Amino acid sequence: MPLLPSLRSPEIAERVDRLEIPFSRHGLDAYGLDKAELTRFFTILRPLYRRYFSMRTYGLEHVPDRGRAMLIGNHSGGVALDGALIWGATFYEKEPPRLAQGMAEKFLAAAPFSAQWTAKTGQLTGLPEHARRLLNDDRLLMVFPEGARGTAKLYPERHSLVRFGTGFMRLALSTGSPIVPVAFIGGGEAIPTIHNSRTLGRLLGAPYVPFTPWIVALPRPTACQIYYGPAMHFDGDGNEADEVILEYVDQVKTRIAAMIELGVDRRNRGALDEPFEFPGAEGGAS
Repeated sequence: MPLLPSLRSPEIAERVDRLEIPFSRHGLDAYGLDKAELTRFFTILRPLYRRYFSMRTYGLEHVPDRGRAMLIGNHSGGVALDGALIWGATFYEKEPPRLAQGMAEKFLAAAPFSAQWTAKTGQLTGLPEHARRLLNDDRLLMVFPEGARGTAKLYPERHSLVRFGTGFMRLALSTGSPIVPVAFIGGGEAIPTIHNSRTLGRLLGAPYVPFTPWIVALPRPTACQIYYGPAMHFDGDGNEADEVILEYVDQVKTRIAAMIELGVDRRNRGALDEPFEFPGAEGGAS
């Protein structure tokens, strides 16, 4: 039985067919990804992506057309709205379309519906072995190094970055994966969090439950933008000393922070149609 209503856009189905994913004759891949469920999801997401959030993307040419790569982005908003829209951007906007597969929070695996849905739409539980396997299979991996700390930002902190984990960098080095820095702008306005209840979160098996001025953390219509920066390449095999890894991570974090700052400035000036000069466009980091 499908997990989502029986909605199927022929255009979306055609784009799913063009994904460079080895589906079986039953429409499944080795990770449990389901072509029919993916088609339904992107059919439902499309009007939200196009109209409700008025998405605009910049720099998609920096995402490789084929082969392994890591999209490393910032979190904002009380829930992982940014993940769904970044996911949508590489599918709807990129030619050829690509599926960005993410690492879902572990608590989602405890809920029967969400556990099935995340697997069928290509989002796996956030374990290192899952991420490594996806990259070794030349997939596009989406990672938010701030983790749940990032979505827990309150409204005044929406354009800031909190501590980045370091696991993504060791993974990138050990698999030879380029890092594409991603800046998402608008999540903090769509879901302006004023309080996080960790007590209620524990009762529900989640890190926290966000509250907005209207109590329920439902997103409001907000124009959002995504910036994909030039790929960053680092030398190493993943076994470097902690201080080396931390320096590399700081370079990625600094790049994303600069993209956020410039993107927010463009939005505030009403200059979203102006050409955007990406920080670091002169080359990689290695």
